[in-house]
Amino acid sequence: MRIEYFGNYDEMSDRAAEIVAKQVGNGLRGSSVLGLPTGSTPLGMYKKLIKMNEAGKVDFSETVTYNLDEYYPIKKDHPQSYYKFMCDNFFDKININPENINIPNGETDNIDLECKEYEFKIRGGSGLLHNGIDLMILGLGANGHIGFNEPGDVLLPDTHIADLTEDTREMNKRFFDSIDKVPTKAITMGIGSILKSKKILLLVSGDAKKRAFKKFLDTTVRTRNPVSFLHLHKDVTVLSDIQL
Repeated sequence: MRIEYFGNYDEMSDRAAEIVAKQVGNGLRGSSVLGLPTGSTPLGMYKKLIKMNEAGKVDFSETVTYNLDEYYPIKKDHPQSYYKFMCDNFFDKININPENINIPNGETDNIDLECKEYEFKIRGGSGLLHNGIDLMILGLGANGHIGFNEPGDVLLPDTHIADLTEDTREMNKRFFDSIDKVPTKAITMGIGSILKSKKILLLVSGDAKKRAFKKFLDTTVRTRNPVSFLHLHKDVTVLSDIQL
C-alpha cells in the first residue's frame, strides 16, 4: 500500500487525475475498465480529467466504466440520483461511448436480478471484452464505508441491496430537502467486487473523514470498518489532504 499526502484538495485531485489518465492510456488495445465513485471527494478529479480530455491529453472513447453504487429506488432523472450526478459532472463532458457506461439501475422492479447481472458484468461476463475492473477509485465514508458497504457484523462480497445507516443518511441529507427524502437503501458493489479490481485508488479528503482515516491507518481488518479490507489487497494507492 502506498500513501501520498498533499497540502490541499487541489493537489490531491491533480494526482488522482494523473493516475486515472495513465491507466486509461495504458489500456489494452486502447480500452481500460474503471470503477467510479460519486460524492464530493472525486469532483476535483473529474473536473481535471474533463480539462485533460478537452486538451487531447486523455482519450475516453474506448474506456468502460462501472459505478460503485446507486440509491434504490430512485429515478434516473432524479436530481440526486447517481446516474444524473455522473452525467452532469463527468460523462456528458468527455468523449466516452454511452454504451460503455454502467451504473446500477435504481428503477429496476427486480432488484435481485439487477444485482446478479451487474456483478456478472463487472467480472467480464459472457460476451464482454474485458476481464474485470482495472482501476477502482473509491471515496471514504465518515463511518468507514466504501461504496455503500456499511459497518456491521458481516459484509457481503458481491453486488447487493444495502440498508443505509442513519449516519450515512444524515451525512447525505444536505443533498435532499429533508432526512425523510434520503433513500434508506442502495445497490452497491460488495467488498469482494471491490477487492477483485486489479488496482485500487482511495481518495480521502476533509476533516469530516479524519477519524475514519485514522482508524483505517491502524491496519486492523474489521467488518465494523469496511475500508479496512483494503489492507488485504496487493495494489492500493491512497491519496489524502488530511493533516493528522
